[in-house]
Amino acid sequence: MTQPDASAARTFTLSDFDFNLPPELIAQHPAPQRSASRLLDGIGEQPVDRIFSDLPSLLRAGDLLVFNDTKVIKARLFGEKPTGGKVELLVERVLGGNQVAAHMRVSKKPEVGTTLALVGSPGTRDGLSATLLGRWPDAEGALFRFVLSNDGGDDPHTLMERHGHVPLPPYITHTDSAEDAARYQTVFAKNPGAVAAPTAALHFDEALLAAIDAMGVQRAHVTLHVGAGTFQPVKTENLAEHQMHSEWYDVPPATQQAIADCRARGGRIVAVGTTTVRTLESWAQTGLASGDTRIFITPGFDFKLVDLLVTNFHLPKSSLMMLVSAFAGYEHIMALYRHAIAGQYRFFSYGDAMLLARAPASPFESADLGLKKQLDARQTFVVHVLGPKGGAKFVRHAVHGGIRHGQLVATPPLPRWRGGRQIQHATQAHHVQTTGDDLGAEAAAEHPVHFKQGDGGQQQPVGFNGRGEQVGPVGVHQILNPTGRIDNVHSNSRSGSFSGSMSPRS
Repeated sequence: MTQPDASAARTFTLSDFDFNLPPELIAQHPAPQRSASRLLDGIGEQPVDRIFSDLPSLLRAGDLLVFNDTKVIKARLFGEKPTGGKVELLVERVLGGNQVAAHMRVSKKPEVGTTLALVGSPGTRDGLSATLLGRWPDAEGALFRFVLSNDGGDDPHTLMERHGHVPLPPYITHTDSAEDAARYQTVFAKNPGAVAAPTAALHFDEALLAAIDAMGVQRAHVTLHVGAGTFQPVKTENLAEHQMHSEWYDVPPATQQAIADCRARGGRIVAVGTTTVRTLESWAQTGLASGDTRIFITPGFDFKLVDLLVTNFHLPKSSLMMLVSAFAGYEHIMALYRHAIAGQYRFFSYGDAMLLARAPASPFESADLGLKKQLDARQTFVVHVLGPKGGAKFVRHAVHGGIRHGQLVATPPLPRWRGGRQIQHATQAHHVQTTGDDLGAEAAAEHPVHFKQGDGGQQQPVGFNGRGEQVGPVGVHQILNPTGRIDNVHSNSRSGSFSGSMSPRS
């Protein structure tokens, strides 16, 4: 697992997120097969080179993959002014009444009220035009408001689908083609409105999704209409002076419930793409399930929901480079990027992907349960806690170091786990197992925690029910620690918690 992010308290500047990228590593076309792209596994301290189709082996039954189901629109339109000057529009947002907000590239800005003649698709003649109404969202706005129209009175989405061009990123040098129309779009794209693809999701094909479904990993969707601002570098050396672009998002009720269910069963929330992270964390920070977000995530940010992140490689000095550094730790990210460049990974929208785990903010993340302990970085401890918080019972695993259980490595999200069906995330010795569907305060059933005794190997239940009442003997119970030695764990019926010491793993 990644170590605690020692850089969280550091003050970063723009230059910290710069790096040299050979231009030949910028992917100009997608891989022949979506899931055949490369995957840099960055969950552990050392990078592991994989293929994206290996992703299911890094997931667990009960995890929740959250995708952005936005659909890229053919938002680029070409035309000319009445004087003959060339114009390029990039529609950022569809408004009401056939109006759109768009970027405009032109040598000299036309006057308000000017009608631009737009170029239709080959073989069409339907009077496609755009009339300039002013700036958007206000008189000082960076975008321009137009009315899109044609002889048939079609709506903007219909007109763009018929006549527009795929809005490829500025670092892709070829004009859009049929390949781009198919591949610069996810296989599950649903809600039109993006001018840039949620690129981490481009690696998922139907076969990979079926394999993930078959292993018991759940799926949910959010929507964030990715804007052109995603490609803009941060320009202020002082990050606090950066003005983040605005994007519309939505977390539907079904996804809200899926996240709650995932937490209840002890699964991990796996965000597919930085747009999904921005959506989920905007919701978590504000409580608003839908709206516009300008969330700017930099090192030191307190992540509330996301445990793992699937993401592509990002541009130097970009806000997304800062986001992944905040998530997985700055030093860890920079080391992964050095490894990727040396290993000839392909970068940016059509490039390869990486899998990251959320870095713990400190060596021990259970201070809110009263367990305050600084751990030596050369040792490994595991502490299992069942303690009250807001009337509920939470099972938390505080992990420091690389404890392995089966083929899985304990990751930073473990301290956030809550009780659920047959959670067995410990070492192969199975330190602790909780049972029950819900450890909420409203639950009346018993939810015992089992400790493996050192003598006869019997399991002795000790725990608390949903009302905080002790169900099982009070006293000392022996469990196996990572070294196989026996340590004592004390249960306390008054405080509703377990505490004790475990020897460091050598």
